[in-house]
Amino acid sequence: MTVSQYLKEWTEDPVRNVLAGMVGTFALIPEVIAFSYAAGVAPEVGLYASFVISVAIAITGGRPGMISGAAGSVALVAADLVHGHGFQYLLLATLLAGAIQVLFGLFKLQNMMRFVSREVATGFVNALAILIFSAQIPQMVHVSWQTYALIALGLGIVYLLPRLTTRIPSPLICIVVLTGLTMAYPMPVHVVADLGPLPTGLPSFTLPHVPLTLETVKIVLPYAFAMAMVGVLESLMTAGVVDEMTDTHSNKRMECTGLGISNILVGLFGGMAGCGMIGQTVGNLRYGGRGRLSTFTAGAFLLLLLVVLHNFVAQVPVAALVAIMIMVSVSTFSWSSLHDLIRHPRLSSTVMLATVIVVVLTHDLAAGVACGVLLSGLFFSFQVMQLLQINTSLSPDGGTRTYHVHGQLFFASTTILTDAIDFQDTARHVILDLGAARLWDISAADALEKLVSRLQARGKTVQIIHADERAARLLKALGHDTLLADTQAA
Repeated sequence: MTVSQYLKEWTEDPVRNVLAGMVGTFALIPEVIAFSYAAGVAPEVGLYASFVISVAIAITGGRPGMISGAAGSVALVAADLVHGHGFQYLLLATLLAGAIQVLFGLFKLQNMMRFVSREVATGFVNALAILIFSAQIPQMVHVSWQTYALIALGLGIVYLLPRLTTRIPSPLICIVVLTGLTMAYPMPVHVVADLGPLPTGLPSFTLPHVPLTLETVKIVLPYAFAMAMVGVLESLMTAGVVDEMTDTHSNKRMECTGLGISNILVGLFGGMAGCGMIGQTVGNLRYGGRGRLSTFTAGAFLLLLLVVLHNFVAQVPVAALVAIMIMVSVSTFSWSSLHDLIRHPRLSSTVMLATVIVVVLTHDLAAGVACGVLLSGLFFSFQVMQLLQINTSLSPDGGTRTYHVHGQLFFASTTILTDAIDFQDTARHVILDLGAARLWDISAADALEKLVSRLQARGKTVQIIHADERAARLLKALGHDTLLADTQAA
């Protein structure tokens, strides 16, 4: 990335980016507080972490317009560590997770995201939309009729106002109008203050107070690694969604490294690790936040709200936040995927549905994506396996049988080759022509060796012809490179 490109990502349409970032701040607050409780830490831990992450990753990240914070599956991973060993161990795990993510980016391991298929990405987005909506349900159960009226009014503002003007994000108007209404006419509705105590000061530099022993490392390292991997996965998946929505490209390596640096800073200021947040990111994009300034504003405005406008934030009705998140959920869901379930191949649809189901049931985005990637790999292997074809020909004198192998030879397709060989054939000489075949793994090379051995045991001579360099290298790795020359029966 050039300096001019980087500066452009900061300066493009500043007013719109600032306003969109302010909307992102209000969308951050309820989810961060909720996940702070899920992780077993005070709300200020998640809120301060979100401030640090947003500001830091706006500078160091590789995906402009993406909102990151202390929420998501990372918080769920952290919960077991906090409950089992305490908050100080979480700080150390956050520092180590950040360091692992920096190494992840430096060694270009982000390329593993190429194994995430379109079906998995669609399932990821749809599952998140469902989770975002379901997270609002507790705020709509056993509440007053005024709450439902405010939600309906908020939905109307968020949905209809953009038809009149898009200069000011409609969610921001929704928050101001509904807050002003409830302050002018007090009514029995929940406000942000009811979600938990809000911090009123600035975060301070701190170091984890834990014994620096091998035993501590053994306790913390597994959690740190899990937090790092889940954070990278969610951030890169979110970055991929943003790439598709904006028809632009992000620097995935820079995003990994930037996330790691951000989480190291979070750990040094008493917060828990975070990652990309797709719901807030989609909302940011929806209202024009496509530059680094929107991400920076989301974090900076969060701190401003907590320190300077603390009393106003405390009075924001939860109904306003619910209305905003419902609209984000609706815009996040890929509605075209419902029609694609019929048009697309069944295996592709199965992968998408499996990803959604696992995420929704476990509330673990990483588990859903892992399941989808696994199924994609299995289905791909099954389809490639079926492409393998073996044709045979017999010499005029009946003494030589040639097997012409076409396709890919790997662990899943070797049985097809073995089943195609007629070990009872009367031909005394067998030729395996691999000119139109490719060997991909040790399993295929080992299967060839066993096949040749079985033929030799029946007194036949075997010859492998037209094998490429890869096949020769694999056979040599197993010590079977002599198979590439004529071999006589023992």
